[in-house]
Amino acid sequence: MKILVVDDSRTMRVIIMRVLAQLGIKNVIEAGDGQAALEIFKNNHFDAVLSDWNMPIMNGLDFLKEVRQINKTIPFLMITTEAERGNVVSAIQAGVTDYVIKPFTQDALRKKLEQRITSLV
Repeated sequence: MKILVVDDSRTMRVIIMRVLAQLGIKNVIEAGDGQAALEIFKNNHFDAVLSDWNMPIMNGLDFLKEVRQINKTIPFLMITTEAERGNVVSAIQAGVTDYVIKPFTQDALRKKLEQRITSLV
């Protein structure tokens, strides 16, 4: 299993990768913004994407829209502080698989991953 983790915070990427490692997922590529992530996504096969919303250069919503142009079915979890109803609706309309609100516990993220990435079950 190969996962793309996108967040402009290095600390947040480390936290997410730690949860993934606890689930036995060690094949993780990280990016600090949506534009860099899009280039990586275009040149690699991934089983899932975990992305922040608020990032420089290209935000997570725009990145999600670009990903959906390439792959309509890959699990895409938005991990963000953007909890306003309008933002959640925008992400759903763009094709997000699930939404994790920061701050989150490692257990909460692990449960979302297990629910949404079928090969983890």
